[in-house]
Amino acid sequence: MTDTLDPGSAVGLYVHWPYCARICPYCDFNVVRDRGRTQEQAGLVQAILADMEAQRALTGPRALASIFFGGGTPSLMAPEAVAAVIDRARALWAAAGPIETTLEANPTDAEAGRFAALAEAGVNRLSMGVQALDDASLKLLGRNHSAAEAIRAVGLARAAFDRLSIDLIYARPGQTQAAWTDELKTALDLGFEHVSPYQLTIEATTAFGRAAARGTLIPPGEDAAAGLYETTQAVLGAAGFDAYEVSNHARGVAARSSHNLHVWRGGDYVGVGPGAHGRLTLAGARTATVAHRGIADYVAGVAAETPWAERTALEAAEADEERVLLGLRTVEGVEAGALARLGLEARVDELVADGFLRLQGGRVVATNAGRPVLDGVLRALLA
Repeated sequence: MTDTLDPGSAVGLYVHWPYCARICPYCDFNVVRDRGRTQEQAGLVQAILADMEAQRALTGPRALASIFFGGGTPSLMAPEAVAAVIDRARALWAAAGPIETTLEANPTDAEAGRFAALAEAGVNRLSMGVQALDDASLKLLGRNHSAAEAIRAVGLARAAFDRLSIDLIYARPGQTQAAWTDELKTALDLGFEHVSPYQLTIEATTAFGRAAARGTLIPPGEDAAAGLYETTQAVLGAAGFDAYEVSNHARGVAARSSHNLHVWRGGDYVGVGPGAHGRLTLAGARTATVAHRGIADYVAGVAAETPWAERTALEAAEADEERVLLGLRTVEGVEAGALARLGLEARVDELVADGFLRLQGGRVVATNAGRPVLDGVLRALLA
């Protein structure tokens, strides 16, 4: 992992694999059911490889910072397809030695059986979407694995990968601080070096959103959710994990996600796959890209050399605002110059005086008081 805050000219690669065995009721990502799509998936892999070639022509020769397979459920990808993407990426952008190559995985027995093959394909960091460690919560969340299955999968993952991360969802209906404490400690006992605890967000377009609108799903109130957040910080902090980003905790600097840090620091990254977002410096301008969301639309777009539904050259102020939004989520903060260019020095001073921000080595950083209410801090800062 790099020890500099400057992402430089290197590019990361984000690969979106949209297929899932089941659509979770809280999910609003660009996903589809996996069943009966073998031929379509083979075509998608070829389109992703072609898209990478086309974007390499735009970026020119650059170093490869990291690779991240997200989704969807990329652990459903054929290991040979994963290997093809990794090999092509390393050929297109120079990778001097090992780089972090992360793949998101579900802990079903069927997918866990692929872990050794995925490691052989070149994946060296597994991000496991466990989400909960009790069967009642897993059923509520619509997951297709049991707690026992998840624990078995962790054992297989530890044998295959050097680096492991676990995703967990908290602020679930009826969840208590005591139960959440026990769940976090169980996760830590499994040996993870990285924990990503996400507060359950109810999106209107999801099954959970519709249930909440009907009143059949009642998530914890604001005070209860805040208590669960504090429990998260206390339990993980006591175990030696630092909250290097609002929803990401690592046991030591080396356990932090290089790919995510590259993105949060404002680095360029290529996005491939249906609906994938990217950020590239093209013709001197930071450019936001969004691929076509539909699988057929994306494949056809790549063939027609128009893979993106959106390609927007950001104004300098827009790029600085994005750096603020991302940087303040991390313990590194954002360079004060970005805020100065936006003319926000007075607002920064007010938020520093209120105890929500602090100045540190030429950077602006959210304090322990500011991080739990970061959305409000950002609204006050950027309004």
